[in-house]
Amino acid sequence: MTRRRHQRDPGTSQMLSQRQLRVGELVRHALAEMLTRGAVHDPVIQSHLITVPEVRMTPDLRLATIYVMPLGGRDAQAVLAALERNKRFLRGEIARRINLKFAPEIRFRIDERFDEAERIEKLLRT
Repeated sequence: MTRRRHQRDPGTSQMLSQRQLRVGELVRHALAEMLTRGAVHDPVIQSHLITVPEVRMTPDLRLATIYVMPLGGRDAQAVLAALERNKRFLRGEIARRINLKFAPEIRFRIDERFDEAERIEKLLRT
């Protein structure tokens, strides 16, 4: 008998299933590939290197919260607005690249973990 391994979601006290983690990684890889290969024809997105450190899926896999951060942290709000403008295209491309019953709705958020880590590092140095 195999045991299911679950991981705790850092934002909430919920446990994440292996399926949520696996699908989140598939979405993350698909989006990162589209952003690096220039599949999105938006001048703001093309002029920034955007990292996708994490994708969190809801238990029913219908909503993907995608955390993004432009390299260097500059123009984060402009990048977020550009991703929101291209949300429909990105959702369609993600659905085409990964094989799921439903294409997940996508929601973009700025990843603030880098800022938090920098703040903690400054506190530790003092």
